[in-house]
Amino acid sequence: MGKKTVLFIVKRLVIAVVTIFLIATITFFVMNAIPGGPFNSEKSVSPETMAALNKKYGLDKPLIEQYGNYLKNIIRLDFGPSLKQKGRSVNDILVDGLKTSVKLGLAAAFLAVGLGLILGTTAAVFRKRMADKAIMLFTTASVAMPSFVIGTFLLIIFGLYLNWFPVDGSLKGGMVMPIVALALYPTAYITRLTRTSMLDIMGQDFIRTAKAKGVGNLSVIYKHTLRNALIPVITYVGPMIAYIVTGSLVVEQIFSVPGLGRAFTSSIINRDYTLIMGTTIVLATLVVLMNLVSDIMYKVVDPRVDLN
Repeated sequence: MGKKTVLFIVKRLVIAVVTIFLIATITFFVMNAIPGGPFNSEKSVSPETMAALNKKYGLDKPLIEQYGNYLKNIIRLDFGPSLKQKGRSVNDILVDGLKTSVKLGLAAAFLAVGLGLILGTTAAVFRKRMADKAIMLFTTASVAMPSFVIGTFLLIIFGLYLNWFPVDGSLKGGMVMPIVALALYPTAYITRLTRTSMLDIMGQDFIRTAKAKGVGNLSVIYKHTLRNALIPVITYVGPMIAYIVTGSLVVEQIFSVPGLGRAFTSSIINRDYTLIMGTTIVLATLVVLMNLVSDIMYKVVDPRVDLN
């Protein structure tokens, strides 16, 4: 690994830490700027009990002191207790949610990349033929519909009407529809990226030279063309993970998947401040790290790329 690559990684890590710090800070002050408190919805709570709860969770302290304690806890990776789920810490809730969300997200990401590369390659090879037109029609429809619309459609058709899959979001067959709902949009985007990139590369001189030397079509397509076409796809991996993470917030709720997205939605409804802040930081960290990995992979695939 060269010196420039190491410096690039260090630079990006510093930017990532600063970004996460800013997100944590903004989330903290936004939560405290919202009128009311986490216990206001509990109408049966007396003023004395309310004061005792605020004291127990440190909500009676000055805002700057709360903020300082909040940052100290984040550095220790301790997000504190949940204000609504009694007896449970935010860390435990996040770990339980991540176990499901990571499986869901990885499955959707692998499906999107694998299927997108296959469809994009097929569309490029059979340009302007029936296969190309059918694939482009599929991608146009997939890009036009957001994940929650796709999820609702899948739930009604394949879950309720045809009864092919369970609708409870279980880790068995119930994960099929959420995975498809999250994967369709990035699949369509990767398909279009791959097709466009391959068509551009197939018209370049080195491809014509390879063909003139008698290199077989399959070797030209998969060894020369596809490898170079992977570069824009790899740069999309970071934004794709961001899309899957944010899309899962709604999709998990639609399919009752017990993941991080569902925990985040529930925390907002219940005004569980510590869980909201903890979930926001974890989600932001995942997105930032995935973008960092995407940039590093970009360099690995194409060493000619100048990292600045």
